[in-house]
Amino acid sequence: MEQIPLFPIEARLTRIDAARNAWRFYEMSVQRDLFCGAILMRRWGRIGTAGSLRLDLYANEGAAANALGTLLRIRLRRGYRWAGAVT
Repeated sequence: MEQIPLFPIEARLTRIDAARNAWRFYEMSVQRDLFCGAILMRRWGRIGTAGSLRLDLYANEGAAANALGTLLRIRLRRGYRWAGAVT
């Protein structure tokens, strides 16, 4: 099992399964918005493409970081591995 940083604000994950032709990435980051809130930006898709983008609004950076941590644990259970992260 991989160790998750205590307070992650950014994560880059990949899942590569050549036998199933699955070359996936998943990126998440917490950004401040203009109204004293926070945005959890998520981008996912096939490696080499722009992928899909989703923005989730939160009241503060702590709530967004908690959501990022939850999603990070879910993705690691589904077979994604760290491609790099900044804490």
